[in-house]
Amino acid sequence: MNIFVGSLPYDLSEAELRDIFEKFGEVSSVKVITDKISGRSKGFGFIEMPDDAAAKKAMEDLNGTDVHGRPIVVNKAEERKDSNRGGGNFRSDNRGGGGFRKDFNKGGNRRDY
Repeated sequence: MNIFVGSLPYDLSEAELRDIFEKFGEVSSVKVITDKISGRSKGFGFIEMPDDAAAKKAMEDLNGTDVHGRPIVVNKAEERKDSNRGGGNFRSDNRGGGGFRKDFNKGGNRRDY
């Protein structure tokens, strides 16, 4: 079962998170999500436990518990839905600041081909 863990302390390592969940059973994978640029934790992660009963017990017992001074959120991870996000942060409607605009040359030299 894939488990979402949120509100994690930013200094919590994957090894520490694994230790917390291994008290309930086998943990097949641990991933703390980090920022691509800074490498700093985003404060959430995912745990994979092969035994569903152990995973459910871990979710029940750990949700709301204090880890390094923060109450963590633990629940079943929802499968990510296809989001039609396309490539990167590009926007096709040119709303928002900064992007290329088709009316960039409004100074009298505009040519319509």
